[in-house]
Amino acid sequence: MASHRRPKQPSRTRVTVLTATAAAAVALTSQAAQADEKPTKKEVKAKVDKLYEEAEKATEKYNGAKEQQKKLEGEIDKLQDQVARGQDELNELRDSLGSMASAQYRSGGIDPTVQLFLSSDPDTYLDKASTLDQLTAKQAGALEKIQDKQRTLAQQRKEATQKLKDLDETREELGKKKKEVQGKLGEAQKLLNTLTAKERQALAAEDARASRAAGDRVDLGNSPKGSGIAMAAFQAAQSKIGSPYVYGAAGPGSFDCSGLTSWAYAQAGASIPRTSQAQASYGTRISSQSDLRVGDLVIFYGDLHHVGFYAGNGQVLHAPKPGAVVRYESINNMPYMFGVRI
Repeated sequence: MASHRRPKQPSRTRVTVLTATAAAAVALTSQAAQADEKPTKKEVKAKVDKLYEEAEKATEKYNGAKEQQKKLEGEIDKLQDQVARGQDELNELRDSLGSMASAQYRSGGIDPTVQLFLSSDPDTYLDKASTLDQLTAKQAGALEKIQDKQRTLAQQRKEATQKLKDLDETREELGKKKKEVQGKLGEAQKLLNTLTAKERQALAAEDARASRAAGDRVDLGNSPKGSGIAMAAFQAAQSKIGSPYVYGAAGPGSFDCSGLTSWAYAQAGASIPRTSQAQASYGTRISSQSDLRVGDLVIFYGDLHHVGFYAGNGQVLHAPKPGAVVRYESINNMPYMFGVRI
């Protein structure tokens, strides 16, 4: 006779496990789908722009370390030259003292009263004795000079040793900043490589439109002009419109932001600091945008890592970022901090 027993129902525990497993499978599938989903062109551009900004921050620190290296190298060369010349002077003083000692030895070591008693010409002896007294005084003076020179040389050597240590630390910092900049630029390039060729072309076209090189396509208005030096510097910068941004570059073929401003002022016969942070503290601060004159420096971002020229009518002329060229741009495209009048 056939069995009519009811099939065994799955236990509640088994149902719970199966449900959890199914939910986990759905979650993993969803995560995989999200991982496979490529970022949009807009998202890539935002991330790349952020990386470029971080690279520029590191670039200005790199520039600062490079300037410090240059300064220390100059100071070390000067100190080492002073030490070499000081050593020559010390050797001459020692030779002079040796000659004095030899001359005194040749005159004999007889007691002066005995020499006077034995002398056939007391007047001549007294003249010689006077000369010996002067020689002894000269020896004392020479010894004092030698001691002073030795102290000076010891101090200069100590100073040179410390500066060499500072130079090593600066070079190490320079290497770190260079690596940081290259890392940021490498990350940006990897992001750009996730785009299709068409999307990359579209981004390049957008940047090309932003990098319009013809000055007549920008209305600079009739803003007040700066001093003769400021205007000469601004005109020098204008001559470089279209030149590429390259980190650490200060002309004449490529520039970073502070490289452009320092190069332009050098063409006008004025020397200003190399980094944007140092330039921010160099001249008279202009708080309000309405008080800016053409040729004034304009400082951007809270850490002062970007600088350009005020071009008039709310425009700046600057070297914007990696991948761009020297160009005009709205002053409102970046967080304005203040102006600087040289």
